[in-house]
Amino acid sequence: MKQLVLASALIAAFGAAHAGAMDDGNLTIGGFGTLGVARADTDKAQFTRYNQAEGVGDKARIGLDTNLGLQASYKVNDQLSGTVQVLTRKNTSPTFTTDLTWAFLKYKINDELNVRVGRVVIPTFLISDYQNVGYANTMMRPPIEMYAQDPIESADGADFNYQHAFGDTNFTAQGIAGVSRGKLVLAGASAVATYRAPVLALSLSIEHGPVTLRAAHLEAKLSSNDVAPLNQLQGTLTKFGFPTLAYDLGVNNTKKVAFTAVGALLDWNNIVGQAEYGMRRAKDPVYIPDNNAWYAMLGYRMGKVLPYYAHSAITQHGRSVTLPAGFPPAGALFGAVDSLLTSAEQTTDLIGVRWDFAKNVDLKVQLDRVKPKTKAGTLINAPATGLKDTVNVVAASLDFVF
Repeated sequence: MKQLVLASALIAAFGAAHAGAMDDGNLTIGGFGTLGVARADTDKAQFTRYNQAEGVGDKARIGLDTNLGLQASYKVNDQLSGTVQVLTRKNTSPTFTTDLTWAFLKYKINDELNVRVGRVVIPTFLISDYQNVGYANTMMRPPIEMYAQDPIESADGADFNYQHAFGDTNFTAQGIAGVSRGKLVLAGASAVATYRAPVLALSLSIEHGPVTLRAAHLEAKLSSNDVAPLNQLQGTLTKFGFPTLAYDLGVNNTKKVAFTAVGALLDWNNIVGQAEYGMRRAKDPVYIPDNNAWYAMLGYRMGKVLPYYAHSAITQHGRSVTLPAGFPPAGALFGAVDSLLTSAEQTTDLIGVRWDFAKNVDLKVQLDRVKPKTKAGTLINAPATGLKDTVNVVAASLDFVF
């Protein structure tokens, strides 16, 4: 609650500073939120969204999907404007915290091109710009199989947005260069680490009638000095005569990782569809596995009610680290390294329904059936030996915008 008050105070202060602008339409204040509750059918592990330090087990909790976002935009003139957004949620902390998710100045060069400087969201995924806005999404939450592959959401830097119409087809290009800083949850190690990552990203999209196609590529130079479990393993490897392997695994030296995704949206008559395919690849030797992930969702709108079904999956493509000659083929040391280099594979089938029962408000109910393939999939706080049991998660949420 304290964090919610802080978030509200920030927006209120911004509005008070420009109170005179309220009457001439230059200041816009709004927001979004979700009040959700979820429960799994097991206490052996916890189900989470991407980059969450705490999930849900066999007791109902509100922290999985609940959030509150507040945003203020101020138009200085026809070319220059500014936007600030704060978001309160459970993310890398087991308690609700408030983060500054947007904070930029926007300059409109012409009707087709604008640039922004400050903190902006990285255009990695199909729904990156609104992935935390429950009301803007058909599903209750983005599939973790896809969105956990690159949990870095924003960067401090500059981006451009170019839009051009070719007849009935709209083309958009967005690029960003900046530095992302924050925290990442290392689910397999039950640890949270701070990171720094210079990033470059480009996304291209085409919209024609009811169909939107999108492709994006991101490259990040990731570094972190406080990944405690990994640092300990590196020390052990160096002690036993494998310093090169220790260096290759670590991120206390900068490592380059790339992510490429393609996606599509469909809203045709009463049919709603959404799909993405993503590939994460390490460009330098690092413990992070190379993965392929995808999901597909299909729904049918019946008045104000929209039932939907989705399937998602993550599989390992390969490893960027090669074990050196003479490395033990079995034992505790081999097990620790091999586990680190093995991806958490899983599939999920989900069904849900969305009911837009009032203006700017919807109610969702969703059931996820998670099937871990290796380790415990993306489930956290699982037994050391892993978890292969199917986990069912039922949730309900109330989404709103204002």
